[in-house]
Amino acid sequence: MAVFIKGTGSYIPQKVVSNAFFHKATFYNEKGQRIEKSSEQIVEKFGDITGIRTRRYVEKDQVASDIAFLAAQKAIVHAGINPEDLDYVVVAHNFGDIQEGSVQGEQVPSLAARVKHHLGIQKRTCIAYDIVFGCPGWLEATIQCIHFLENGRGRYALVIGAETLSRIADPHDRDRMLYGDGAGATILEKKASSQGGFLHTISLSDTQQEIHYLKMAPSYNPQVPQQERYLKMQGRKVYEYALKKVPEAIATLLKEAGESLQNIKMLLLHQANPRMNHAIVQRLLRLFQLKEPPYPHFAPTTVDFLGNTSVATIPTLLDLILKKELPPYELRSGDKIIMASVGAGMNINAALYQMP
Repeated sequence: MAVFIKGTGSYIPQKVVSNAFFHKATFYNEKGQRIEKSSEQIVEKFGDITGIRTRRYVEKDQVASDIAFLAAQKAIVHAGINPEDLDYVVVAHNFGDIQEGSVQGEQVPSLAARVKHHLGIQKRTCIAYDIVFGCPGWLEATIQCIHFLENGRGRYALVIGAETLSRIADPHDRDRMLYGDGAGATILEKKASSQGGFLHTISLSDTQQEIHYLKMAPSYNPQVPQQERYLKMQGRKVYEYALKKVPEAIATLLKEAGESLQNIKMLLLHQANPRMNHAIVQRLLRLFQLKEPPYPHFAPTTVDFLGNTSVATIPTLLDLILKKELPPYELRSGDKIIMASVGAGMNINAALYQMP
């Protein structure tokens, strides 16, 4: 028995937000002081450093469970199954459904229950639940469902990553320009086959000095009510942590699987910004004493035009590649890929997958 990806789907919001959108913003630093540079200068520097030029925002009447449902519909159609066939509906997110103009997330009922409702699934043994695991949430939910399915509990699982980070980002924090909204979904299937599928996974958590690298805190603007909480990040700490720990985790994954990096066709990374991804790939290559990636087009990126969409990043990236909507990236039967993510916790996970 093995677990395979049978179908994928994603929802990329239609609203394109360019860096110029932030020219009218008023930025403050972590000390609550207004930054003296003009917004135009701040935005231009941000673009030069990160490489992010656009991101997508949801419409005013949409919330995370709405776009999760839209991505799920596409994945179900792509898989060619009936929603009633599903044994699990799992939604990874971190902030719940946030209404336009609010920073309060709704998590009761769970987003997975809302998606199951929208899909019209009546099957009582289709279990719907959420997972909060930082940006690696979709991959962690996938790992959980792999174990459930491998141990005989059902045949199909719908795993979704959905987030509307635009609604939880401090409008006065420069980091708000990193974030975008989106949703990605996959259908997992257990079947009797020894050729391909998920070959190995790994999950790690560091919760000591790393615990507050990402957290919720008041706006940098002291005039905003302090009880309102926004996503805050110690960018340098996150960068240093990811640069060291993600390559190490991938190396451990490959060692435990008895596999070599030279045989990996593609690396699908969670994307906080292009600069971090490039540094992670270079560090990984050094660990394996490689000067160049083992294959061309080794580490695809979407963050430069979609922004950091947290749990939606990897499933969206996978969907675009499998449907040949992100040329020149392409996967064929037998190709081995690694999916890896890092985020609030701090948490890290990675999975080795072979295309059937």
